[in-house]
Amino acid sequence: MKILIVGASGTMGKAVVDELKQRHEIITASRTSGDHKVDLTDLQSIRTLFEQVGNVDAVASTAGNVHFGPLLEMTPEQHQVGLSDKLMGQVYLALEAARHLNPGGSVTLVAGTLSRDPIRFGASASLVNSALEGFVRAAAIEFPPGTRINVVSPTVLRESMDAYGAYFPGTEGVPTKRVALAFSKSIEGAQTGQVYSVE
Repeated sequence: MKILIVGASGTMGKAVVDELKQRHEIITASRTSGDHKVDLTDLQSIRTLFEQVGNVDAVASTAGNVHFGPLLEMTPEQHQVGLSDKLMGQVYLALEAARHLNPGGSVTLVAGTLSRDPIRFGASASLVNSALEGFVRAAAIEFPPGTRINVVSPTVLRESMDAYGAYFPGTEGVPTKRVALAFSKSIEGAQTGQVYSVE
């Protein structure tokens, strides 16, 4: 398969690339590096990406920023980080991808555990992740016949505990290898409209 991985330069993205490159042709994209550059907050940037890449068998996204901070002190601009980047960036990526999928193709987005297991300072992330999971369930109904869309929803990555562990007390963290396997299940399997939780 020809697979486009957006966010390929990040911790999770690298693990997904490593898992899939053994069996498939991988095209990488991210904001600052990879085979192609893309800014998920810019719809034209997403469209340009697909103009350059053409049709693919799968699109996987491991990208998206959100702001962590006290809810009652969060500014509209801080809320907008997650809404513009991780949420609508991935939504627009999925919608554009749907126009460039080969028959039987798929899209896999990334959400996160805060949709179902909220933490202090994580309300914006909970909002974004919950919306992504709801979007995928609904989008699967309207995606082109024969194509699929799913979302991987992991807890904090073990490899990122130094940076984010303080936000997740009592959480062990999940290895990126297990998250990458969930992407493999989504891409190489047959299900659609699924939320693959990785705890």
